Amino acid sequence: MKNLRNAQDLNEICEELLPGHLGIEMLNIGDKNVTAQMAVQKHHMAPNGYLHAASIIALADTSCGNGTMANLPEGASGFTTIELKSNHLGTVKQGIVNCTAKAIHTGRTTQVWDAEVFCGESGKMLAQFRCTQMILYK
Repeated sequence: MKNLRNAQDLNEICEELLPGHLGIEMLNIGDKNVTAQMAVQKHHMAPNGYLHAASIIALADTSCGNGTMANLPEGASGFTTIELKSNHLGTVKQGIVNCTAKAIHTGRTTQVWDAEVFCGESGKMLAQFRCTQMILYK
C-alpha cells in the first residue's frame, strides 16, 4: 500500500471519490495533523447563495479521515466515523476554504480529531468540527 502520510498519494486515492469530486486537496499530512483546501465552486453552494454546510463538513471530515488513515495503529485494517459535530460560525460565497485538523486522541480502538475551517483570504473562522473514528481490525 502507498505511504498514506503523503498528501499527493491521498489526493490520487480520493480523485474519483467524493473528496475528488468536491475538489478537496490535501496539502500536508503530518504527524497527527493535516492541512487541506477547497476552492469554492457553484456545486458547493446552498440555494441561499452561500457555501453549503455539507461542503464545509466534507472538507473537515475528509481531513480528519485522511489523518486517521495516516495514523492507524499497527494491525488496523481501516476505520469508520462513529460521531461528528460541527459548529458553523460564518460562510463565504467564493474563494479558497482552508482546513487544519489535528489528532486529540489516537488509541487502539478510537481516534478523536478536531478541525478548523476558515476563509483562505481573510482567515475568518467558518467552522469548528470534531469527529470520533472507530478503528477496525480484520
